[in-house]
Amino acid sequence: MLPGGILLLFRESAASLATRTHIEGRLARLLTENFLHQHRHRPQPAEVRAWERSIPALTNVLVEAGLGEVEMLLEYGLPLTSKRADVILAGVHPTTGEASYVVVELKQWSEAHPEREDPLLCHIDAYDHPTLNPIEQVRGYCDYLVSFNGALENNPKSVVGVAYLHNAAESKVAGLRHVAEDDRGRMFTGDQRGAFLSYLRSRLAAKPGANAADALLQAKVRPSRQLMDVAAAEVRDREQFVLLDEQRLAYETVMAAVRRARQADHKQVVVVTGGPGSGKSVIALSLLGDLYRRGVPALHATGSQSFTKTMRKIAGTRKPEVQRLFRYFNSFMEAEPNDLDVLVCDEAHRLRKTSANRYTKATLRTGRPQVAELMAAARVPVFLLDQHQVVRPGEMGTEEQIREAAAVLGLACIVVELDSQFRCGGSDAYVRWVVDLLGLEGQAPTVWEPDDKVRLMTVDTPQELEDFLAAQRAQGYGARMSAGYCWKWTTKITSSMNALPTDVVIGDWARPWNLYGDRALLGAPPAPLWATAPEGFGQVGCVYTAQGFEYDWSGVIMGPDLVWRTDRWVVDRAASKDPSFTKATPDDDVDRLVRNAYKVLLTRGMIGTVVYSTDPETREKLRTLIPPTP
Repeated sequence: MLPGGILLLFRESAASLATRTHIEGRLARLLTENFLHQHRHRPQPAEVRAWERSIPALTNVLVEAGLGEVEMLLEYGLPLTSKRADVILAGVHPTTGEASYVVVELKQWSEAHPEREDPLLCHIDAYDHPTLNPIEQVRGYCDYLVSFNGALENNPKSVVGVAYLHNAAESKVAGLRHVAEDDRGRMFTGDQRGAFLSYLRSRLAAKPGANAADALLQAKVRPSRQLMDVAAAEVRDREQFVLLDEQRLAYETVMAAVRRARQADHKQVVVVTGGPGSGKSVIALSLLGDLYRRGVPALHATGSQSFTKTMRKIAGTRKPEVQRLFRYFNSFMEAEPNDLDVLVCDEAHRLRKTSANRYTKATLRTGRPQVAELMAAARVPVFLLDQHQVVRPGEMGTEEQIREAAAVLGLACIVVELDSQFRCGGSDAYVRWVVDLLGLEGQAPTVWEPDDKVRLMTVDTPQELEDFLAAQRAQGYGARMSAGYCWKWTTKITSSMNALPTDVVIGDWARPWNLYGDRALLGAPPAPLWATAPEGFGQVGCVYTAQGFEYDWSGVIMGPDLVWRTDRWVVDRAASKDPSFTKATPDDDVDRLVRNAYKVLLTRGMIGTVVYSTDPETREKLRTLIPPTP
């Protein structure tokens, strides 16, 4: 395991690796064992086949080029994400003598064709859906690596990227070159072996690459740009985020649908699904920023008051018109059909059955489904969702429901699945551990095996939890405490009070909930800004103020609404003070929603999470599942 949470399946010089590949299956077995140890599940058969066929093809080219001493970093985990680059070649530049790196995306394709309307996407026979052009894919990896690896900060030109299609003849993939090539994204095919050899020699000298590899692997990982901190520049100025693989595919799918809509009066629904931190909101902001700069009529909508108001405040600080880009799902009851080109519905798992509430005018109480209103409002309605983040009764945004609504309206619906994640240090193993811990997919809790991407701790008192977080803040990290909704919330607070009411009481430890309402009072930020304003520390957030946000360190207090008894979790609805749960809410729904709420709280931390339970038996269970920190 490497500093900064970087995962790597294997590292060796090209000459040594060539020796391994001569023994049938040996390399693939080794990589499979390493993969299983790191990720706690076996690799897909297609991935194993790629290791068996593509890595030897690249290794042989390096040896033939006289570059046997170049270091090959196999399946290099990109910092703070679960994405991996196939191979990074580390060596010495033949002219400058400085460290030089070549990121290689290996493809076994023998034939591929660009999407007619968008060359950034392409088709191959093995897939029934478009995929990202490999030139653009490797370019994204290079851009991302330079953005987050400290060793490259002062020498970004030391990184180049190539896609190597070793099974393909140029004539069978020539259309992929409709995408512009540059130093970070270029392509070589099987019948360009000589050109590929020459290119590698132009970037790598016949000298040992061990020191260059060490520098890359031991460099400090720069923290991810926090979503809220860059939103203003993202929407007003220029793109700040680097979109990878399925993220870029989702982005290009929407942009292609926008072009079709404008050229041929075409209407289409796009659904983007993914787990916590898979980049849904990053995609949403990238889309909105690009469309806004191009003058395309587009709006962003969510069901989250906290997220919407935060975006209005931060992204629209100096431009009031930017604030108007951020709306709520129930804002479109009177919208003219197709008045917008694009409506980006973020956190679509928070869709409601209808937009009507007790304040809605009688003339608008038509019973029309909220999803139908949103689809009608734009030529390209985009829904981004995670079904495990439904935390309130009446929330109903699932992929299946949106597909069915599109079918009723006679609209085509495209679904893009995001299988990577960027929260929790990019540790997909941690997110799976949380899902298993809470039994969300029928699995039993497992012991956490530290992966050096994210830290996990359990503590015995709430004071210990708060003290640890305060120490992290003193070192410059962001931190928040959150809890299950198990304490009554004082909502009527005035400036005449001396301090916020300490509603969350655990023994002799007592802290206030985050401030209720939209005004800052008594030194505390308004509720929508609790997760992002520095003054939010010291108050305890709930799922509704934490959902959709991230911070470096997350402290989670598990209340008496979810406790471990002998061999299973027990949800005690009587312990919940959540006003959204009524007598009419079925027990099964309360059980699912309480577990989902803790999943949200446990997946907010980028660097680490500290867990405390108010229940002694549950604390003991957590201690058996979470090893002590060395």
